[in-house]
Amino acid sequence: MPRGPGGRGRHPPALKKFGQHFLTDEKILTAIVDALAPTSADTVVEIGPGRGSLTDLLAVRSGRLIAVEIDRALSVQLREKYQGRANIEIVEGDFLEADLRGVAGEDFLLIGNVPYNITTPIVFRALEAPIPRRSVFLVQREVAERMAAREDTESYGALSVNVAVVAGVEQVFTVPASAFRPPPKVESAVVRLTPRAQPLVAVESLPAFRAFVQAAFGLRRKQMQRVLRTARALSADAASAVLARAGIDPAARPEVLSPEEFALLFGILS
Repeated sequence: MPRGPGGRGRHPPALKKFGQHFLTDEKILTAIVDALAPTSADTVVEIGPGRGSLTDLLAVRSGRLIAVEIDRALSVQLREKYQGRANIEIVEGDFLEADLRGVAGEDFLLIGNVPYNITTPIVFRALEAPIPRRSVFLVQREVAERMAAREDTESYGALSVNVAVVAGVEQVFTVPASAFRPPPKVESAVVRLTPRAQPLVAVESLPAFRAFVQAAFGLRRKQMQRVLRTARALSADAASAVLARAGIDPAARPEVLSPEEFALLFGILS
């Protein structure tokens, strides 16, 4: 066991403000790393290594491992645990503010047991340049289902569209709450994201696209003509003309439009 700030074999407590739930099941940890499939030729960035359970496995299978930990006490413990391991770098700080290009370059894999309270910002950060060649996240099961959902299904929404225009999503397996310490109140799931060879929306336009999609699903029970009139301040005739150009039924609702149709519509509006 690593030596903690309070003595040998002791860990800093889980902090609620960081949404910390530590995974301890060796088989599940191994399966998560298998989903990422790193090799000795890969640079891997780990989000929130915590006490190092996943880090231990990644360190053996990766060429270079960069672990970004926001908790100061855990960062200190991790540096002590991996001192002398030249291929492991502990970065203390917020992943959302990290300079990924600066620490990992342009070609890397991304993995993390993501805090439930900031899952969406972390996923969106992973879909901005430089986009990881492959990402694996352990997230709340409901969020995983929303990420992978297709149009005209119950779980489909803004998150589904915003992820799909940049990457393919696979739900790999589910993880019971009992596998964590302390256990969360919900089940989790492992998802794998593989970027599209060509995003449906230019990376630099993603923030505007996300705002548009979010506004559309804020009016998900309205017809698309009404959505465009409300969200983009278009007249009825202008909204109808835009939808006709996109080949979208003015009476359709946002929940039945595919990510491809949202991307096309956004391009016309832009």
